[in-house]
Amino acid sequence: MSDGLHLSPRHRARIEELLREHLPDVEVWAYGSRVTGESHDGSDLDLVLRGPNCEEIDIGRLGDFIEAVEMSTIPFIVEARDWASIPTSFHESILQRYVVIQVVLPTNSTPCCPTRSSLPKSGTRQPDGE
Repeated sequence: MSDGLHLSPRHRARIEELLREHLPDVEVWAYGSRVTGESHDGSDLDLVLRGPNCEEIDIGRLGDFIEAVEMSTIPFIVEARDWASIPTSFHESILQRYVVIQVVLPTNSTPCCPTRSSLPKSGTRQPDGE
């Protein structure tokens, strides 16, 4: 929990293993109650998946990951959402507080989608050109 994610080491290790197996090229962030500290043992784990170049993740690959989690011994629900498929307003909420679970190095030097570090200190993004 040193990074602020309220998750047992064995459950985190299992989730990371499943991510490497099914979605190795996808950056994964945790958000929600397990990051804010408002969780309990049975709380779900909210994940947002950021595909290469922030493109939609193939539904079959996403389904395989979700099925693997459901078939595992993880004793709580894991909600996995594709960054490219959720509303921008939800992006802003997630960007306020998240923990990176899986890092994927970008293929170019420009981030494809916003991160917390790309937001101004006020927590809101400025329109392009300002």
